[in-house]
Amino acid sequence: MKQVILLLAIVFAGASQTVCGQNVAVKTNLLSDASLNPNLGIEAGLAPRWTMEVTGQLNAWNMSHDKRWKHWAIQPGVRYWLCDRFGGAYFGAYLHGGQYNVGGINLNMDFLGTDFGKLKNTRYQGWFIGGGVSYGYAFVLGRHWNLETEIGIGYSYTRYDRFRCAGCGKKVETDKPHHYVGPTKAAINLVYLF
Repeated sequence: MKQVILLLAIVFAGASQTVCGQNVAVKTNLLSDASLNPNLGIEAGLAPRWTMEVTGQLNAWNMSHDKRWKHWAIQPGVRYWLCDRFGGAYFGAYLHGGQYNVGGINLNMDFLGTDFGKLKNTRYQGWFIGGGVSYGYAFVLGRHWNLETEIGIGYSYTRYDRFRCAGCGKKVETDKPHHYVGPTKAAINLVYLF
């Protein structure tokens, strides 16, 4: 993992030295922040209309009453801006992956073939990978500040172990696959540009 972070830092540093104007942006997704999922993203210019970004999210909170909502995720991607980079509309492509440990949460809904109601009485622990495409718009608030909105649709593949209850270790399923197609990205980003 350290090698991946070092490689991304070198790529971003090199990209930011070869382009003009605003080169690098640091951002946070306010939607994730509101649901207590701390996150941070960095985006760098590659060409006048191209940028590359990587965002990460970590939720390591302990919850009461045997609830689990722990995960980490990383989402690298590229964006093509329809005008100048860091302003206006853009299309993106991204990958995502991570791990999770979720259970004991009452989300009584079935969404695109995924029954989130099962989270109330069981716990799921596993990993996921996937990717998708997105559309977004960056509203320029000032010289260094933007507000972005973005929605993405894609695919996620996960393998998980299922446990009988949120707080116990009794495993009832091992290494089960699940496929998901639908919304995989939603963001309202507060962005600071360098």
